[in-house]
Amino acid sequence: MRKLYPLLVLLAAGEAGAQTFTPAETARWQRQAQRVHIVRDTWGVPHITGKTDADAVFGLLYTQCEDDFARVEDNYITALGRQAEVQGEAALYEDLRQRLFLDSARAVGIYQRSPRWMKDLLHAFADGTNYYLATHPTVKPRLLHRFQPWMPLLFSEGSIGGNVSVVPLDRLKAFYSQPKKTSWQAPFPKADPLRADDEPVGSNGFAIGASKSASGHPLLLINPHTSFYFRSEVQMTSAAGLNAYGAVTWGQFFIYQGFNEKCGWMHTSSQADSMDEYLETVTSQDGKYVYLYDGKQLPLPTDTLSLRYVKDGQRLRRTFTTYRTPHGPVVGQQGDKWVTVKMMDTPLEALEQSYLRTKAHDYASFREVMRLNGNASNNTVFADNTGTIAYWHGNFMPRRPAGYDWNQPVDGSTKATEWQGLHKVEELVQVKNPASGFIQNCNSTPYTVAGPGSSPERLSYPPYMAPTPRTTAASTPCGC
Repeated sequence: MRKLYPLLVLLAAGEAGAQTFTPAETARWQRQAQRVHIVRDTWGVPHITGKTDADAVFGLLYTQCEDDFARVEDNYITALGRQAEVQGEAALYEDLRQRLFLDSARAVGIYQRSPRWMKDLLHAFADGTNYYLATHPTVKPRLLHRFQPWMPLLFSEGSIGGNVSVVPLDRLKAFYSQPKKTSWQAPFPKADPLRADDEPVGSNGFAIGASKSASGHPLLLINPHTSFYFRSEVQMTSAAGLNAYGAVTWGQFFIYQGFNEKCGWMHTSSQADSMDEYLETVTSQDGKYVYLYDGKQLPLPTDTLSLRYVKDGQRLRRTFTTYRTPHGPVVGQQGDKWVTVKMMDTPLEALEQSYLRTKAHDYASFREVMRLNGNASNNTVFADNTGTIAYWHGNFMPRRPAGYDWNQPVDGSTKATEWQGLHKVEELVQVKNPASGFIQNCNSTPYTVAGPGSSPERLSYPPYMAPTPRTTAASTPCGC
């Protein structure tokens, strides 16, 4: 067991000059380190205490870097769309996909508009990571030698794959690397049963009501099927009311699934339909592209992305001309139509929700945080110490007009297919304190979540809210 600050001060005295950090920076980090205590228990789990939430985040990132800096860095290399700079040319289209939806310039702008409390946490993220590098000169980053406070806005929720991962890379590459001819691919391809054991799939969440518990208290069981080292286990506390224990995805500053002294939450991956593909009618006029919308030909917005990659020991660049409509970026082609993707595009709200739910104290306050609608990829199983158990299927849920098959791309040339705002939290597929006394979900349909007679009724909700059929864990893709 140890405290953080004596160790850091001693290390900093002789090693601060090993990285490109100024004496003023390291002195400021030393002062913050003195407000942080870290005790590792018998199993090495860090229990981090800070005067403020930002102090706890500072300590959290320091311990994450201690435990596995390589994974912290890799997650941000991915989030920044810079994998090809370390992995080579084969990763270019993953980088392109990432940058089509959110890049560093936009993240900086969102950071600048963030509320003060969020900026404090963002700075603590960067400071804790950079102080680790400043005090560990033998650690050699593959690419990122300095972490910036805006970076978590590119990595705002803790699932294995972010929302953009459902955009098929083959289709994207076909569109941007050769003549524009390909076909649509379903966002969730069927699992190959011969490879079902290659990666862990199908998280399980159980909430047991007080009536079914021997202790008379509700129980929450969290069973995320991720690879073994995908997350660290921590406790974070502060004098400002933070006291949460659970799993943190490497490089993030919030407990993704876990509990505090009042309530607990866990996530299974959701196939609730939170994004849509649109078929755009694009033609060329006078050497420039236009797209059809409501009977008008409008100029197609374009941009230029210059991506770096390594090949044969050289650092090279490839430039892409990219396209988008108000629906989103162009990610492929189906027949003579260009395909765009519309999805949740609110990284600040997503990050706020990810953090604030760790400080919820009951069902009502947890539900209030969910009103930020910043969670597009997860279902939630919940329990609190008053005896309430609950389940929500998804969170960010667009309200679509009736009469369309939203499992397929829809016509992008008419306003008739535009989203009509978002569904309120109360309108989501959900259950609270079911008569059966239990809730269970393994990335499957919500219509069996609490057993016969206690689960939500399928006909009470639009089909796009829960298109997932009844499945088993071994046949369900996992992003939790």
